[in-house]
Amino acid sequence: MIAYLDGILSYKEPTHAIIDVHGVGYMVHISLNTYSVLPGGGERIKLFIHHLFREDSQSLYGFVNADEKSIFLDLIAVSGVGPNTALGMLSAMQPGDLRLAILGENVRAVQAIKGIGAKTAQRIILELRDKMKRSGVVSNGPTYRQSAIDPIREESLAALVALGFPKPTAEKSVDDALKAEPNLTVEEVIRRALR
Repeated sequence: MIAYLDGILSYKEPTHAIIDVHGVGYMVHISLNTYSVLPGGGERIKLFIHHLFREDSQSLYGFVNADEKSIFLDLIAVSGVGPNTALGMLSAMQPGDLRLAILGENVRAVQAIKGIGAKTAQRIILELRDKMKRSGVVSNGPTYRQSAIDPIREESLAALVALGFPKPTAEKSVDDALKAEPNLTVEEVIRRALR
């Protein structure tokens, strides 16, 4: 099983890239999100890989970070969502935005992705929403779980939820405020989130 590839980017297109690892070229299927982050040809890159085995083929799917790979694996675990559909979803939306749409039960946002019908969107939300809530996923991070409890973040989040904000929206607002200025007080975070 290949976990990642670290090599020279020989070639890239919006749907795939070829990575030269010690003289062997690996063709890797990628999303538009990954494509947009990749440098020009000839530079060293590292992609997280999902190695898919089928009776008649083997395919590699590459991701720029562990978060994108994680949501890809979640998506292909849903009945009726294959790897190409999952890549299409990650091409249409950033992983964090897709996760927020699922956690916020936003069927319209998920259904707006080409190739996703109403039933499939509902199934994705139904099967992944609780799993994502239980696992404590944090978007845009290199890990799957939040490593430490931040009291400023938690208090700000609790206050916004008490004010009637949906939890995913409140989390995004609080995280954006703290990302911009990590040393804010609870009151300052709440003020920024309310703007």
